[in-house]
Amino acid sequence: MMKNFKYLLLTLPLLITSCVTTKDVRYMQPNESLVINEEGLVPYNVPIYRVTKNDILNLNIITTPKGDASQFYSSLNTSGSSVAPSANNAASGSGGGGAGIVGGGGGRGGNVSFYFNGLKVDSKGDINVFGIGYIKAEGRTIEDITAEIQQKVNENFQEGKTEVRLNTDGITYYILGDVETSGLTGEKVAHKNTLTITEALAINGGLNRTIDRKNIVIHRKLPEGIKIAKIDLTREDVMNSPYFYVQNGDEILLNTRAKSLNGFGKDPIQTLTTGVSVITTALSIYLLLKNL
Repeated sequence: MMKNFKYLLLTLPLLITSCVTTKDVRYMQPNESLVINEEGLVPYNVPIYRVTKNDILNLNIITTPKGDASQFYSSLNTSGSSVAPSANNAASGSGGGGAGIVGGGGGRGGNVSFYFNGLKVDSKGDINVFGIGYIKAEGRTIEDITAEIQQKVNENFQEGKTEVRLNTDGITYYILGDVETSGLTGEKVAHKNTLTITEALAINGGLNRTIDRKNIVIHRKLPEGIKIAKIDLTREDVMNSPYFYVQNGDEILLNTRAKSLNGFGKDPIQTLTTGVSVITTALSIYLLLKNL
């Protein structure tokens, strides 16, 4: 019996190191690397989204139903209108007016109405606006493209009688994890101007204990290519990172802890139960072989 007790003592360090501690799961723990300004505030480090090839944009030119710019007449001018969107009035109702977060449409991916009615950025990085012509879009901000379209509309039609509105279909991002994050994994759309990764995860239910918060991988789509970055959500200086803010097209990859893969570390009770089971099985095999 004393010998068996020694075996139990030898396995205790393994059980202790296999447990997930509060430092492993607590978000944004204080650390000295956090940069704050003279007012004690964390400066915003929101990256500016730049359009890339194959993006789809929503263009709506607001004007009156009659006059020089009538070809751009928008259903947004009609209260409660359900007029189907035209080529330059693309998906005026498809993006929704709220600030909600929704999934990706039954696993198909993307917004069907937005896809068929939106302005597609072609292989040359241009968009073709009916009545105006081709405009360079790749590598430019939404505000910059909007200003150019507004200028061209003012040049060709009566200035001050139209308003150009150009948008993406919100912030579309993707979360990919293991089988235990099935409720979190998928395509997500946020109809907001800015979205932090903590906001995105909170809206989608948060992370369980099996996810390694210190090793969150982000694939970011840029005009030049895809940038790969890693962030640590257990450190508060993550707020200084440009990857703290989700951009349109971001892929957020959630890695499973090694402790969780081997059966340990999900919670203390499970760790203890697993350890006792291992010890009991080992002793049973030992006694069986000894009596043979």
